[in-house]
Amino acid sequence: MITPKDVEHVALLSRLELDQQETGKFTGQLNAILEYVEVLKKVDTDGVEPTAHVLPLKNVLRQDAVRPSLPRDLALSNAPEQEDGYFKVPKIMEG
Repeated sequence: MITPKDVEHVALLSRLELDQQETGKFTGQLNAILEYVEVLKKVDTDGVEPTAHVLPLKNVLRQDAVRPSLPRDLALSNAPEQEDGYFKVPKIMEG
């Protein structure tokens, strides 16, 4: 069982300032969580495979297919500056 003193100690370690009302609220919430864990401990899980996720995960990928892209001239048409068919941008690193 978690006491208000425990909550105050964790708050101190976390550099949190809690008033009396918040300390009481968190004490109740943390004890409710621990009570629920006790309920979960009673659930029969024999024959249930351990999993990291409730639902099976899989990547949803599209087929990699060549498609027409934006023509270079059109892509560069609104560029403030361009050079040799590329966007020209300010240097960001000294080298």
